[in-house]
Amino acid sequence: MTGCNGSLPQTCILQDVNVSGVLTAQYTVMPITLRILLAAVMIFMITIGFLGNAIVCLIVYQKPAMRSAINLLLATLAFSDIMLSLLCMPFTAVTIITVDWHFGAHFCRLSVMLYWFFVLEGVSILLIISVDRFLIIVQRQDKLNPHRAKIMITTSWLLSFCISFPSVVGWTMVEVPTRAPQCVLGYTESLADRAYAVFLVVAVFFIPFGIMLYSYLCILNTVRRNAVRIHNHADSLCLNQVSKLGLTGLQRPQQMNVDMSFKTRAFTTILILFIGFSVCWLPHTVVSLLAVFSHRFYFSPSFYAVSAGALWLSYLKTVFNPIIYCWRIKKFREACMEFMPKTFKIFPKMPGRSRRRIRPSNIYVCSELQSSV
Repeated sequence: MTGCNGSLPQTCILQDVNVSGVLTAQYTVMPITLRILLAAVMIFMITIGFLGNAIVCLIVYQKPAMRSAINLLLATLAFSDIMLSLLCMPFTAVTIITVDWHFGAHFCRLSVMLYWFFVLEGVSILLIISVDRFLIIVQRQDKLNPHRAKIMITTSWLLSFCISFPSVVGWTMVEVPTRAPQCVLGYTESLADRAYAVFLVVAVFFIPFGIMLYSYLCILNTVRRNAVRIHNHADSLCLNQVSKLGLTGLQRPQQMNVDMSFKTRAFTTILILFIGFSVCWLPHTVVSLLAVFSHRFYFSPSFYAVSAGALWLSYLKTVFNPIIYCWRIKKFREACMEFMPKTFKIFPKMPGRSRRRIRPSNIYVCSELQSSV
């Protein structure tokens, strides 16, 4: 491969030359200033992603009251993002600047395995959370407890490892990056390699996306339907509920604290995580499939820039999740403020509700068949 003069600000052309000196491919590399900027942003993402997700893990570890099933899942998601930040992103940042892979062919395979391993684990946790919300809100079945959550977390780690393992033992073709900022599943005509690539992206994106989309559409429909029911029939339903509970002191149905704002906020938080997953992973999924199946795309001059952008966007999720937790979840925000030194507490204390309230499965409906506890 011919080199690129790093001192030139303009975009340069790298050329692949075989052992006979014949030009086999050429491709465009981003300008050095853009590469340095992109690597600097990635280093910033590594720092924020590590610190933010580490705080999430510490909150769940140090506070027994925070070790609910859903928080154990969020801590596992944060841990997978930490590992992705530490074991994959730094090497990508170096490769983006130098436009060359300096870490050997064996570590190249290992890096591909680690990348998909931690990505699969994060996606698995998001999928479990989505199904759990679906069962609570739509089916009104609150079955997930900390013990079951730990079993599901262990199972997800094992499945993620089994799916990503073939890339490290040579069962699929891995390309040392001469035209990509990270070791990738490059173009191949092998049916086995193509089948594995399809299986990988289906497991990482398409199956989780389909299940989560269906879950959230059902949740949205249930929330909308029950909100209308509560507003239209509040008197009859809630007074009947109160009489069954024997709460004679509550005369007005409005005092039956059906927390609509909590319901809306909880669902919105989950929906934001789903949108973030979709936006961050759809481009990388498309690029990965095209790289394996399309010779024209993989050897095109623009492939390096396109793959770098898609990869950078996929890494953005490691920063996205902890910010959403602290922004949308009051308990995480308060615990996060406790970990910060007083000199860094520049954000005002957000007002919050002091009472709570109703079981998660009961918050979404005020019906004659359920009682609040």
